[in-house]
Amino acid sequence: MNAASLEPHLSISSMNRRTLLSTIGGGLGAIALSDLLSPPAAAGLATAGVIAKPHVEPRAKRVIYLFQSGGPSQLEMFDYKPLLSEMWGQSLPDSVRKGQRLTGMSANQAVLPLAGSIFPFKQQGAAGTWVSDLLPHTAKVVDDITVIRSMFTEAINHDPAITFLQTGNQIAGRPSMGAWIQYGLGSDNANLPAFVVLITRGKADQPLYSRLWGAGFLPSEYQGVQFRSGKDPVLFLNNPPGVDAAGRRSQLDALNELHRLEAAATQDPEVEARIAQYEMAFRMQSSVPEATDLSGEPEHIFDLYGPDSRKPGTFAANCLLARRLAERGVKFIQLYHQGWDQHGGLPKGIARQCEETDQPSAALLQDLKQRGLLDDTLVIWGGEFGRTNYSQGKLQKDNYGRDHHPRCFSVWMAGGGIKGGTVYGETCPFGYNIERDGVHVRDFHATVLHLLGIDHERLTFKFQGLNAKLTGVEPAKVVRGVLA
Repeated sequence: MNAASLEPHLSISSMNRRTLLSTIGGGLGAIALSDLLSPPAAAGLATAGVIAKPHVEPRAKRVIYLFQSGGPSQLEMFDYKPLLSEMWGQSLPDSVRKGQRLTGMSANQAVLPLAGSIFPFKQQGAAGTWVSDLLPHTAKVVDDITVIRSMFTEAINHDPAITFLQTGNQIAGRPSMGAWIQYGLGSDNANLPAFVVLITRGKADQPLYSRLWGAGFLPSEYQGVQFRSGKDPVLFLNNPPGVDAAGRRSQLDALNELHRLEAAATQDPEVEARIAQYEMAFRMQSSVPEATDLSGEPEHIFDLYGPDSRKPGTFAANCLLARRLAERGVKFIQLYHQGWDQHGGLPKGIARQCEETDQPSAALLQDLKQRGLLDDTLVIWGGEFGRTNYSQGKLQKDNYGRDHHPRCFSVWMAGGGIKGGTVYGETCPFGYNIERDGVHVRDFHATVLHLLGIDHERLTFKFQGLNAKLTGVEPAKVVRGVLA
């Protein structure tokens, strides 16, 4: 007898131990076990999403998002503004500020002294893209990337700004971008999560919350799974002492049967999600250790990503792990690297950040490219907003800080249908306002979905009587100028 043949009125609460044991013999657990042992599951066949076929022709199969938490200064890396150096120390003109709001951290300053970058810029690549000397490795791959200099957002503080980039809404509780993509497209590997999160270990800055990779109002099976460094990449995945694989499988079979009874009694879709999560966890017991074991990588790969790639939990090691996960069909790989919030001591702070991230980011593109994966992998680099063109606090010749600036900032994209060797958008000579081709957060989301074959208007989920979308209810457009 299986769960489907149980009488509808039979609830979990009305079953005694004898009745339970008599009903669970060959039910869902046996079906799940036979499926786990069958060749299709071992081969990692895709699990379907809600989109039966692409809305548009997809250019990318997967996304690796290198999120730089804290607000990297575009003026030190990608947006060269020599006028700021010429006007060093002069006050930001009112005609440039145009009454735009400031944070409470610099609103009370007597003056807002302009500060140019102390780091030299050079034109790099065939297209002559301006790149700071802070990024010598990125400079070598600049012909593979599009630098978007005209991103803008509505949030001026970290939490709503990060939440906006990650979920499409400044208010917490919405599904994350990775959850939306998994919901729409499903998985390409039945033995690994479709959405994996990697956070650089030991970095202290603005906090990161699990809701940033959560499922929101989508079924919980679509939330991201955080992989950690160390012997247990996924918490509570391994069997406790004294429990072997056969024992765990037997426990899971019985638990699945109980869940099926509960699902029949309550019609709660979260019960089905819980079943799927337990089964995925069982399969991950063998797939995760293999995927996260970097010991078999050759020396030249470690050299490519830099010395930190040999240290578990570093950004470099996470970039290398992201490539391994991409090879194994993980659809959305989210890296978080904190430490970019330089209100003071910016020159030393940003130099340290670039030292940690420049080589691994460039190496990831090179590694994907040499394996034939870059063409269908969309790689994104960027933070939640930019930094001001004036110094927060005292301006010194070799030391200054920058406040939050949502009105324009830089990100870059590569691979998966992106036009390489391109700069999109333009800011004013002061680096304070957008002059041409602004890209709103919603446009960014619409473009990412488009590259994956999804029309952002058609990927919806019924919530509180509305067809909710990643891009919300305001207009959003695909940024055609960055597409190959």
